[in-house]
Amino acid sequence: MRHRILLVNPPIYDFAAYDFWLKPYGLLNVAGQLRGQADFFLFDYTDRQALDCGSGSKGSDSLQSDKWGRGRLYNERVESPEPLKSIPRYFRRFGLPRVSFIDYLKERGPFDHVLMQTMMTYWYPGVGEVIEDVRQAWPQARIVLGGNYATLCRDHARGLGADLVIAGSDLQPLWELLQLASDPGRPGLWEAYNELRVGVLKLTDGCPFQCSYCSVPQVYGRFKPRPRQRSIEELELMVGRGARNIAFYDDALLFDAQKVLAPFLHEIIRRGIRVDLHTPNAVNARFLTAELAALMVRAGFKTFYLGFESASRQWQQGTGGKVFSEELARAVSHLLSAGAGPTDITAYQIIGHPNSDTQELEESMRFVHSLGIRGMLADFSPIPGTPDGEACRPWVDLEEPLMHNKTAFPIIRLGFDEVNRLKDRQRVLNRSLALGAAD
Repeated sequence: MRHRILLVNPPIYDFAAYDFWLKPYGLLNVAGQLRGQADFFLFDYTDRQALDCGSGSKGSDSLQSDKWGRGRLYNERVESPEPLKSIPRYFRRFGLPRVSFIDYLKERGPFDHVLMQTMMTYWYPGVGEVIEDVRQAWPQARIVLGGNYATLCRDHARGLGADLVIAGSDLQPLWELLQLASDPGRPGLWEAYNELRVGVLKLTDGCPFQCSYCSVPQVYGRFKPRPRQRSIEELELMVGRGARNIAFYDDALLFDAQKVLAPFLHEIIRRGIRVDLHTPNAVNARFLTAELAALMVRAGFKTFYLGFESASRQWQQGTGGKVFSEELARAVSHLLSAGAGPTDITAYQIIGHPNSDTQELEESMRFVHSLGIRGMLADFSPIPGTPDGEACRPWVDLEEPLMHNKTAFPIIRLGFDEVNRLKDRQRVLNRSLALGAAD
């Protein structure tokens, strides 16, 4: 008898969350490797196209997508957990109502296995909620948990009650549990969605850099390109099912671009694939040449997010030297010359870093603005096992994943008023850019 396997992307408990091209990419890729060998079901709490949210919904109008497929998530205010009660922000549960999942379990079960992932370590309360509801409805189901939380906080994750916790990228324990043979050449199980407007894709795994604030080397290991044909097939599958916006989840999309990204883009141009492309994971400006910028615009890239973090050379060198100010300026010039819109180019800068004193954040914000592009303050999350995360132990208890929260730590590090002042300043700069573009 074929396995009945339920895939779950849990709800998010946080101060803020937004559908910034959110999709459970790892979960779908695991299921894709088993395509045709089991009956799969998907419940994605963050899927805004999943229908009517049920009673208590704020209404479909408030959940409408912007022109690139992003939008607000259905949410409800909940009590802040004890470790975060001192943070002066409203805590919320983001995702479809809990009763929707409980009804789904009753109507579509029983299930033999439940697979789920979660991205942020501090989103684990949503995992706990799912495990509780599955145990109540179908106690015989075997629950498997993977993803960043399971990898970075494996001991904590094992305490939530899953039958198997997959830490890292070795999926052999899962294949042994299911007693199924995987095929890593198959694309993700995108057909699990009834309606698909947004898809995500990775051409590579890992990252060649060792930035002191980043967990990618711990989670994904060394940089490794994926087979190009598989990536093309996955893109065509998503577009064929209705996706009109594709976000790249690569952590080093532009690295070795002449062997990875450029041939991929030439192929989608040759095949006449028309889709809007996006780079939410901060591409490295150092590798953005004039030729590559022109190719990306021609292939359909519409939004460009660049990792910058700080204009302070001392700070840049101390965190890995990923990109320097002159490299950002050169990359922006190439993108503008290629036809990218200035308001569609954004440079990330970290706020709340433990070494904020040397970061010169306001000067960095002014530098980005001087280039005629948008700036975005990316809240720092203290990730255990990274040098910068470990440096945060004087301020927070890293053994409690809730204290990795990216809204909380900048407030703890800089103070509520200072965080608000800096974010207000960034909004003013972006507003002046938008007004200038409108003129």
